[in-house]
Amino acid sequence: MSPTRAQRGVTRIGNRMFIWGARTYVMGILNVTPDSFSGDGIGTNMDAALRMAEQFQIDGADILDIGGESSRPRSAYPKAREIPADEEIERVAPIIEAVATRVDIPVSVDTWKAEVAEAAIQAGASLVNDIWGLKRDPDMASVIAEGGVAAVLMHNQEGTDYDDLVPDVISELRKCLDIATAAGIPPESIILDPGIGFGKTPEHNLEIQRRLLEFGALGSPILMGTSRKSTIGLVLDLPVEDRLEGTSATVALSVAGGADIVRVHDVKEMARVVRMSDAIVRGWSRNGAK
Repeated sequence: MSPTRAQRGVTRIGNRMFIWGARTYVMGILNVTPDSFSGDGIGTNMDAALRMAEQFQIDGADILDIGGESSRPRSAYPKAREIPADEEIERVAPIIEAVATRVDIPVSVDTWKAEVAEAAIQAGASLVNDIWGLKRDPDMASVIAEGGVAAVLMHNQEGTDYDDLVPDVISELRKCLDIATAAGIPPESIILDPGIGFGKTPEHNLEIQRRLLEFGALGSPILMGTSRKSTIGLVLDLPVEDRLEGTSATVALSVAGGADIVRVHDVKEMARVVRMSDAIVRGWSRNGAK
């Protein structure tokens, strides 16, 4: 375990304590959208959502991330449709409320809209996963602070121009941290995400994966979301439904690179990849001490 990882401390998310550096945690993706890029959107089918949530918990998820609007980049084809906040609330709030009472693990809401985040927190979400890192909706930081929940702040930008990729992304994530702490969000409640696939070329995505250890300088837990993404499809020339092995490679390397959480679609398989990777990176003994 590196000194940087050991210094990240502990974060309470819902009723769970996340001890950073002890192991890598798994965030399962539950899309209640009709247009998810990964083809796994279940719409607002409550029964399907509850079944998936329960199965993800059994399969090893530590957090469930529920999203009601596709986060496929606007530059992608076909473009994701940006939906009004009230429509997004109608999609996510009832499912978050039902899921939060059905599973024992924390529920997160994947949204950049403060109005949606507020409704989700009231429904039982204990983490807000903002793909714009508090920079798109000026009210988001105060909603998170007042809600007393944790936050994932992701790097994102329009376009793919950088002076120096990794230092530039780190610098922007520091700005996200500053916005958060100025609004009253405790530093220990903040998780950072380099934003694979957002405002970056495939070459950029691979470079961030290769240099992930450098993000430890931020001193915050790091989340990596590589699951089924287009860079994997481009490298392997495979459609979205056939990217399990490629995702496995990125998840294993994320663990090796210091990620504290991996956000995935295929929870059972990736939880196994994480356990094996942790055994190598963090150590393992037959008596179960590690």
